[in-house]
Amino acid sequence: MSRAAVPGLPSRHPIGEQLPALYADDDFAQRFTAGLDTVLAPVFTTLDNLPSYFDPRLAPADFLAWLATWVGGTDDPRWPLALRREAVAGAVELHRWSGTRRGLVEALRLVLGVSAEITGDGGAAWSNTAGGALPPAPADEVLVRVWPRHDGAAHGADAAHAVDADRVLALVRSLCPVHTICRVEVLTGPPTSEEGRQ
Repeated sequence: MSRAAVPGLPSRHPIGEQLPALYADDDFAQRFTAGLDTVLAPVFTTLDNLPSYFDPRLAPADFLAWLATWVGGTDDPRWPLALRREAVAGAVELHRWSGTRRGLVEALRLVLGVSAEITGDGGAAWSNTAGGALPPAPADEVLVRVWPRHDGAAHGADAAHAVDADRVLALVRSLCPVHTICRVEVLTGPPTSEEGRQ
């Protein structure tokens, strides 16, 4: 993540034009300041475009990993650039849904490029009656079914054919609330209605 002189990049604020009139025709002064313009032109260009550097959809590719650290996002240089940008841009929203079904489905989509369906609630229950009876025993587990995305947004050319079960399991374990037992099933396609009833 470095920016250096860009050959041929003109400066929007040439120093030679800002010198007193005495130096306007001084060849040495103009050549000397032109060398400084070459060094300063990328700085001015960066400052002129600074808001774009902080927008993951517009930032230079080598800034994405740095932006991801700002928002606690995930960035993998092996992913296609468009997906990396989407993952960083969606990181803040994803934190809002941390620990929820929606958050886990979205994290699996953004981080691993897979579709997911989650059944079970991990035993969460609530009542608006103080001192009410305890809820029945929760289901033993939360079932997370994942399958490759076939919408052209998968991670790489072979992602539509295989899902890395180890990476899915690691992500699910890191995002599920600690009191829940999560089981992961990797499918070849979206679950059928029979699978959904299991």
